[in-house]
Amino acid sequence: MFLLNENEREYRFKDSGPKYLMRGPRSNFAVVQFMPGQDFEAHYHNVMEENFYILEGEIDIVVDDVVNHLKVGDFIHIEPGEVHYCVNNYDKPIKMVSTLAPFQDVDKIVVEDYDTSKYKK
Repeated sequence: MFLLNENEREYRFKDSGPKYLMRGPRSNFAVVQFMPGQDFEAHYHNVMEENFYILEGEIDIVVDDVVNHLKVGDFIHIEPGEVHYCVNNYDKPIKMVSTLAPFQDVDKIVVEDYDTSKYKK
C-alpha cells in the first residue's frame, strides 16, 4: 500500500503531459493535462489497454481515424493495437485520468508518419 497526493508529482512536460501517480507493477495511473493547442503524438500499444476519464475541459481523442470529442464525465477505452492521438482544440486546459494495463515497461509504438494536421482546428 502507498499513499500520495497529486501535488507530489510533476507533469512530464512542465505544465502538460502525464503526471504518473503510479507506474507498474500491474498498471499505470496518471493525471494528464494539455493546454489549449497542445497535443500528444499518435501511438498504439501492443499489450496495454488505455482508458481516459475527463475531469475538466474538452479534448479530441482520435482512435483509428475516428474523432471522439470528449467533455467532463466522459470515459473512453482504447484497445491494444488501436492508434490514438490526443489534441486539445479548445480554449481551456484539459485534465483527465489515464490508466494503462497490464503494465509493460516498453509498449508505446509511435506512428511516425501520422498526419495530425487534419485533426487540429
